Amino acid sequence: MTDSTPWITASASSNDGECVELRRHDGMIEVRDSKDRDGPVLRFTHAEFVAWLDGATKGEFDHLT
Repeated sequence: MTDSTPWITASASSNDGECVELRRHDGMIEVRDSKDRDGPVLRFTHAEFVAWLDGATKGEFDHLT
């Protein structure tokens, strides 16, 4: 059984497509560059993605922007 959702883009993304897209596929969270939809896809387990979201929510990556 394939567990898959459509690719989604953040509502804050720019109109020129400079963003990342995410989806759930085969139990993983996948991330790709919206400008290179045929390019590489990063795949994360649920636990990995939850850990990243927690860090992002706490501002742990704010110094990168």
